Formats: sequence, C-alpha cells, structure tokens
Amino acid sequence: MAKRLLFFLIVVLVTNIQYAQSRLDRPKLIVGIVVDQMRHDYLYRYYDKYSENGFKRILKEGFSCENLHYNYAPTVTAPGHASIYTGTTPAYHAIIGNEWFQRYSRKSMYCVEDENVSNVGSSTIAAGKKSPKNLLASTMTDELRLFFYNKSKVIGLSIKDRGSILPAGHNPTGAYWYDDQSGNFITSTYYRDHLPDWVSKFNNEKWVPKLLSQGWNTLKPINEYTESTTDLNPYEGKLAGEKDPVFPRVFDMSKPNYGAINVTPHGNTMLTEIALRAIAGESLGTDEITDFLALSYSGPDYAGHLFGLQLSLIHI
Repeated sequence: MAKRLLFFLIVVLVTNIQYAQSRLDRPKLIVGIVVDQMRHDYLYRYYDKYSENGFKRILKEGFSCENLHYNYAPTVTAPGHASIYTGTTPAYHAIIGNEWFQRYSRKSMYCVEDENVSNVGSSTIAAGKKSPKNLLASTMTDELRLFFYNKSKVIGLSIKDRGSILPAGHNPTGAYWYDDQSGNFITSTYYRDHLPDWVSKFNNEKWVPKLLSQGWNTLKPINEYTESTTDLNPYEGKLAGEKDPVFPRVFDMSKPNYGAINVTPHGNTMLTEIALRAIAGESLGTDEITDFLALSYSGPDYAGHLFGLQLSLIHI
C-alpha cells in the first residue's frame, strides 16, 4: 500500500510540474492567418521579392507541408476555412460550398446565412444576416474557449463574412467583416447588439477613401517583376472606369466605390490595421490565458478572379 501511495504521489508531483511548465510555455496570443487563393508555389516563385521578416521567416523558422492533397471539392473559401479550423472535411462540418441548394426549402443557401439575426454596424440589411449556424463541427477556436471556460478571447476578422465567421467558430468574443456598401466593418446580433468602441472608431476614420486616394502602383519598378507575365493581357478584367487594366491604377474619388478596395493590396492593409486595433481594443495576449486572432486576407482571391485566368460561376 505504501509503495502504491508513493508511486501515486510521484505521478501527481510530476504531473503538476509538467502542468506548471506547460502553463509557462503557453502562447499568450495565437494569430491564425489564411491568405485566400495564395497558391503554395507563390512562396517560391516570388521568394526573392519577400522581406526577411515575412514569408522568408515563416519558411525558415516554420514548417512547410510540401505534399498535401485536398480530399474534397470544390476548394472554395467557405469549405476551406471550415476545414482548416475544424480539422475535418465538408462531409462532417457541413460547409459543402460557398452556397448550395437546400432540398427541403427549395432554395439556395449561403454558407453563413442566418435569417434570424440582424445587421449591426450599417444599414445594409443583408450584409449582417450572418452567423456560424450552418457549421456543424467544433473549431479549434471553440475548443480553446471551452478549455479556458470562455475566458479566452477569440476574434475573427476578414473582408469576407465567411472568412471571419467560420474561423471564429460558434462562441467567439466577436467576428467582424467588411460591408462594401457602407465601407464599414460590421457584425450581427448573433454576436452582439452594438459594435465595440474600437470597431466604431476604426469605421469613423474612413479608411477606404484614405487608402484608395493613394492609387495603386507596384511596390518595385514594374520591369523587375520577371516572375510574372506582361502588365496588359486580354483575359484581365477591369476596375470601374478603366480603359486598360495596367499600372498605375487611379480611383475616381468623386464617387467612392467601396468595393474597389477588395481587389487591391489596400484591402489587406485595411485588414491589418483593424487587426492591430482588435489586439489593443480587446487586450489580446495580455494575461496567462491564451487568446486567438483569426485573420483571413481576401485580396489575392478577389484579384485572382478579376485579373486571373478564371471563369467564376460561383462566389469564391
């Protein structure tokens, strides 16, 4: 009996030491980043253009999966984000596309559509009738909240509603997405009945006209982009008012087109800015309880469909 008791005490002691050590090793803030429609080969094709503290650092200090395969289709935004954050496939998490036909209602269903909630943050009613109710599996962000008895803070941010809602899971602190009719980041009554101060303040700063007034030009001289094709191609789409889709791009600021920012790098800049506001506004990563910031950069996807060799029959 004494030996068994001693063994039990040793096990408890070791376990407690390991638990204490694991608490010291916990990250204060996890940042999940998805770059929508960024192909794996871009990491190597444009390697020389990246900074040392960007993708090069991720490749050097992180882990790159070189031989992975999708076991579902279509590989569009909603199933992709749901699969990443649940760790399972559409057959189980139920997000089988960006939209699908519902047999029982005889109508199309959008992936994060929810007629039982309302818009918070703008007058664009349809933009805010969104929630994760169609997602049937638990996400890593859900499990984080469960582990810490809802004391973890989880924030989802994206230009796309589905890029914010699905990664944030069923019970986040908040999920916010961009409404290209008002130029505001919004949410729905599924999460809260008013915007937090840090989101309202960001919206009041009018980032869209501020960024679009700068125009859009290449970061480096255009003749240095030897990895790409020529600037003008017959398959490229045009921005509103453009004669030809070539750099530099200039936006008509007399009639701000809030949707134009989606296809430009400015949309990514805007998302990064509001992400920094979220970290400060929600005090993310300031205590021993792990928080999670889920970001989805939609710009490459919007640009890929407008300027790339694609025929888009559904919302990607």
